[in-house]
Amino acid sequence: MLYIDLPTRSEFTTLFDVRADACVSIYLKTTPVTREIQAARIELGNRLREAQSQLQAGGLDKRRLAALSEQIDDLIADDEFWRLQANSLAVFATPDSLRTYRLANELTTMVQVADRFHLKPLLRAVTFPHAAFILALSENAVRLLEMHADLPPAVVKVPGMPTDGASALGRSTLNERGLHRRMEGSEGQNVRLRQFARLVDAALRPVLAGRETPLILAATGRVAPLFAELNSYPHLLPETIADSPDRATEAELAQRARPILDRHYAQQLQAIHALHDKRTGEHRTTSDLSDAARAATFGAIDTLLADIDSMVPGFVDEQTGAITLVQKDDAKAYDIVDEIVGRAFGSGARVLGVRRQDIPGHRDLAAILRHPV
Repeated sequence: MLYIDLPTRSEFTTLFDVRADACVSIYLKTTPVTREIQAARIELGNRLREAQSQLQAGGLDKRRLAALSEQIDDLIADDEFWRLQANSLAVFATPDSLRTYRLANELTTMVQVADRFHLKPLLRAVTFPHAAFILALSENAVRLLEMHADLPPAVVKVPGMPTDGASALGRSTLNERGLHRRMEGSEGQNVRLRQFARLVDAALRPVLAGRETPLILAATGRVAPLFAELNSYPHLLPETIADSPDRATEAELAQRARPILDRHYAQQLQAIHALHDKRTGEHRTTSDLSDAARAATFGAIDTLLADIDSMVPGFVDEQTGAITLVQKDDAKAYDIVDEIVGRAFGSGARVLGVRRQDIPGHRDLAAILRHPV
């Protein structure tokens, strides 16, 4: 089983909307190897002390600071929680609440303190989670796997999934000749393969419903194109693992899937860059923080690329979107780029957390606008 907690879009919105006298965001490198997790627990304590120092300097009420510290101290002491981890951990704490997300991505350890949470690194984990489902499909067997980054893949139990084509259709083999002329030869086998593919697709629907995780098909021969024709999951990737999956282990299938997933992410970025170039000629892009903050405030951003590692401390006016830069990142200021991300996300924009080298012009952000501003 993979111990991953990726936030849904509604959870992201909820986190973006939180405002409190103290919001502490901690990102921590962890490990799925339980016997090596103690170092991460110690590091979380170190980051807590760093946050406490900022909050004390900012004049937070001692009782509120104690309540926040108790939340994180209890988490550090929870042996059962630390037993099941992934590659990174995100912790979002206020004096009144605490939320955690276990992530497959390896994120930089950091702490941010403000009156709102710092969410760009978490956005990165959702933008390119290096996660996928793999459907290993042949006439003889069916498996659904789930993979995350460099963690071991896991088999997903799918209620009602056929074990193989022949038994699913009540036959000894899919090559049986039927009494009806249409069911003879290769044409008849195609008919039965389509029936089998429909059963597989129907079994997958409840498991994949509402998900946006890419699905990679591992299949050969006629099975691959026939399933692609009948598939109802909108995130099936066009590129397949064109090797017979029957004798491949879960690890081997995941290894073959990773380059496909990497190419899929690269194609997404290329498409956004091409659209950015086109919209630039139409005066519908900006990399200026002031313009982007105003556009985000008034819902004018269609697509946003944001550097997850940049930090521009300051404030963004709630009504006008005007920005105020500050020299010191204290418990009052927050990351302006992160605030732009939140406002764009809340207005329905497509928002991707990326590295600076993936942004046109290598700036803090690049926004494609819904209309000229």
